[in-house]
Amino acid sequence: MSDVDHIVVGGGAAGCVVAARLVREQGARVLLLEAGSSHHHPLLDMPPGIFKMINGSKFMRYHQTEPQAHLGGRVHDIPQGHVLGGGTSVNAQVYMRGRPEDYDDWDRRLAGNAARADWSWQGVLEHFRRMEDNDRLVNEHHGRGGPLKVSDPGHVDVASRWFIQAAQAAGLPYNGDFNGERQTGVGFYQFMNRAGKRCSAAYAYVEPLREHPGLEVALDCEVQQVLVEDGRAVGVEYRDRKGKVHRVRAQGEVILAAGALVTPKLLMLSGIGPAEQLAQHDIAVKADLPGVGQNLIDHPEVPITAYARTPCGYYRQGVGWRMLANGLQFKLFGSGPVTSAGVEAGAFINPVDPQAAPTIQAFCVPIVYLDRDTRDALKDDYGLTVTTVVVKPKARGSVCLRSADPGDMPRVSPNLLGHPDDMQAMVEGQKFFLRAFEQSPLKENLHGVALPFAGSGASDDELLEHCRRFVKTNYHPAGTAAMGADDDPMAVLDARLRVRGVRGLRVCDMSAVPDIPAGNTTAPAMMLGSRCADFIGEDAGLGQDARRDAAAPEAKATGAAMH
Repeated sequence: MSDVDHIVVGGGAAGCVVAARLVREQGARVLLLEAGSSHHHPLLDMPPGIFKMINGSKFMRYHQTEPQAHLGGRVHDIPQGHVLGGGTSVNAQVYMRGRPEDYDDWDRRLAGNAARADWSWQGVLEHFRRMEDNDRLVNEHHGRGGPLKVSDPGHVDVASRWFIQAAQAAGLPYNGDFNGERQTGVGFYQFMNRAGKRCSAAYAYVEPLREHPGLEVALDCEVQQVLVEDGRAVGVEYRDRKGKVHRVRAQGEVILAAGALVTPKLLMLSGIGPAEQLAQHDIAVKADLPGVGQNLIDHPEVPITAYARTPCGYYRQGVGWRMLANGLQFKLFGSGPVTSAGVEAGAFINPVDPQAAPTIQAFCVPIVYLDRDTRDALKDDYGLTVTTVVVKPKARGSVCLRSADPGDMPRVSPNLLGHPDDMQAMVEGQKFFLRAFEQSPLKENLHGVALPFAGSGASDDELLEHCRRFVKTNYHPAGTAAMGADDDPMAVLDARLRVRGVRGLRVCDMSAVPDIPAGNTTAPAMMLGSRCADFIGEDAGLGQDARRDAAAPEAKATGAAMH
């Protein structure tokens, strides 16, 4: 594409949104560069399909952490989407926005900022509502008619119902909407799918523009650096699928949306980051920003697993005659297990103070969940896994360059449960849900607890050891190029997502957040992409009416490129 207005690096949750809105509403010509492949694949489309690929897939890139000293030197994986749509194409599709206090806190942190922008809950809510096409809820919290299809579970396994009933018996109230008036409670999640088909950011935002001349999507293209001239980002250098290196320039802005592990890597490779670290790799400093790669935040999760007394859940539902029966039910009636994302129920709770804001999120998975850490400790059988997640962790990690070679993965040290308050919160969360496993109807339908090994009678010390051995990412890295106040030396971005010290460069993925929201991060990432599009239009002097007028040529669209 010649004469590009903007370049978006990364076709994930935020990148798809910002690219589409710049094209549709501002009439911009946008090049969207994605390192991964196409999102068109049957296993990606169907809600539970990713579970067939979770332990190895070309659609995910597997970052390995540095040895974690506080976990006895453990190394664990952090999978990230490597496909158009990013995490929205490979995740469990849970639709969660966090709670209003998360965004009000961002707004307070950014108050000392000349580039004032409203990040309060009221400032971001309209973006969430405008994106949403909810099949059940339309009110002050939810929207209808947006591109993102949000639905109740297509299928609910009996084990998920057992979990909800047992949690209520343990004292947790039922909650019919975790994105509504309150977050506390147990209930069913909503999901980003509809009628048995995933609604990724790629499907919601990019797919409708396949024939639009203003959007070019280039897949299998690995960006190596941002080109900076005289203090301004003027383009990018990238390597295509054949290994050929290209340079492309933008008349407007370069927007980084490559995720919280790759975006800081790209900034540093471009000479934007901590001067001392750049010097170690002989990279010329374009902007000395010590906060790049720091402040890594992620939600830690730890499992509780029990075997079932009778067949239930999704054990062997994707093989043999069960697979054929489930596929036939889906094809003929649009129902059955194929319409489930594999996670249907969950909870938010503060086990220490039930009246305070939740400290723990839980996911109920109606299987014995086997991953790299648990597959040698458990047998594959009928069962139930509940993962407990610390929603506002205090621990911070880092992302650093391994070398100046763009082909090298960054060094990632997430420091999960590295703060004693995080570990204590996790232990309390484990204790609550172990008590829930002793309530009806779980008590009658499960063989007791297999993990932690000491079962429901585990001591605090045994739970600490269990957490150290099995903690892993909840797949929500964030904060590595964070917004901050003007007097904050670690602030990488201003309140309008602009990289400090470099004109024409913004970041709009979860790298940008000063703190992680209390819940899944896909919807917040999409909101960041939406806000970024507005900021670009506003800073270019385009009001709402002007942006609509600029988009008028869309009606004459004839053909776009999607490689």
